Amino acid sequence: MACIGVLAGLVVACTPIKLTPEAERKARILDPEEVSRCQRIGRTTVAAQDRFLGIPLAPNKLSRELRILARNSAISMGGDTAVPITEIDDGKQTFAVYKCLP
Repeated sequence: MACIGVLAGLVVACTPIKLTPEAERKARILDPEEVSRCQRIGRTTVAAQDRFLGIPLAPNKLSRELRILARNSAISMGGDTAVPITEIDDGKQTFAVYKCLP
């Protein structure tokens, strides 16, 4: 039984984070200087596993996963753009959410 639980945990940990279809079509990540004409609608803090079996994930993989989560979150908040406003810390990052497109 314990082996099944461990195996299930490994499968969950290996499941890739995916963009929702709407986020894939409509949401993006921009830099702060690119949103001067956009309406800020809030902020979101997203989190992902930063380790697998005790081994830290590659920084670019973790960053990519957090950006996917931020784009999904922006759509769920009624926005279309996310801008990172903090550095990644312990698998978490905060993004400002904007509505830029009509």
